[in-house]
Amino acid sequence: MACWLVKTEPETYAFETLERDGRACWDLVRNYLARNNLRAMRVGEQAFVYHSVGPKEIVGICEIVREHYPDPKATDEGEPPDRWSAVDVKPVQRLPRPVSLDELKAHPILYKMELIRQSRLSVCPVTDEQWAAVLALADAEPPPTKPTKPTKPLATKPTKPTKPATKQPKPATKQKATKQKATKQ
Repeated sequence: MACWLVKTEPETYAFETLERDGRACWDLVRNYLARNNLRAMRVGEQAFVYHSVGPKEIVGICEIVREHYPDPKATDEGEPPDRWSAVDVKPVQRLPRPVSLDELKAHPILYKMELIRQSRLSVCPVTDEQWAAVLALADAEPPPTKPTKPTKPLATKPTKPTKPATKQPKPATKQKATKQKATKQ
């Protein structure tokens, strides 16, 4: 599963508001690369929530609960309905300790985050290594993840024995006898 980071201005929509609402449409993303990242998100994946104003810091984790769909506010702006996308998210947990932008920049793994390299990008991928490093800085346990699709039950029938890994020489086969027509004398 992929991991993400989404940015928000706390005076517009803070993590506290997401916690209160329980679920929200993550909309108004108006950058093509960020929109493409939004479209790549899948149900069950998680994202850090980063406050981009005031203390700039990662404050919590949300989960994608609905994959991309046309941004309902894009038509208000006179845009074609399929140009911009939104996803729905729900809060998973507030970090025990927010992780500041300065900490991210100083960290030997996190200074390579897309958040640092492309500071204007509002939705960006996070590697598994970066995800673990942020959780460690925040003194947080990894949140439980849920499978996005039900798993298939294990086979209940006994399985056939597998062939040996090394090839055994094939036994010699009989050559087909060729029929010859008997000639009458």
